[in-house]
Amino acid sequence: MDLDYDELMRIYRLEKNSPKHVEVEETFFEDLRKFFGKERQLYLQSLRDLTGSRATNFSNLKKIVEQIFSLREKKMLNKALVACRTGELENGQLAAEEKETLKQLLVILQKHQKILDEIIQGESKKQQAKEKKAVSIKLLQNVPAFVGADMKEYGPFQKENIVSLPPKIASLLTGRKFAENVKK
Repeated sequence: MDLDYDELMRIYRLEKNSPKHVEVEETFFEDLRKFFGKERQLYLQSLRDLTGSRATNFSNLKKIVEQIFSLREKKMLNKALVACRTGELENGQLAAEEKETLKQLLVILQKHQKILDEIIQGESKKQQAKEKKAVSIKLLQNVPAFVGADMKEYGPFQKENIVSLPPKIASLLTGRKFAENVKK
């Protein structure tokens, strides 16, 4: 998609008036870089030619780009906070760079959330170490990917594979006869 000043103004108006991200192409920031680069060249050329008509346009464009970025950034932070607390992430309408940033934000917020979890659950470090010891199990049938109680994704697993999983997840699979413990 080729960006132009009118399209940026449309995105800005929508972004300013909506609590959700305005849907943009995955390549939005790459397209924005190209458009802004062209406008910068035209601005610099106008300075060399001693015509100031482009200076105001470029200054306005810069402000609009900064505002769009700031609005989208705030919405991304809110989205990350909600996703961290609910475990539900909806990252449609984001550009590729924003999706990556959101993923990194979630990792940081989930680490931070563990502080609260430890306070509320009152788990000692010894208990945590016990839980982190993996259990080896052998799959008795194919198991599709699933999300465990710890909000981590496990699988998919193929029949006959031997995998190491947290005790609670391994117990769930063995209890449902999807797997059996591996004898050491």
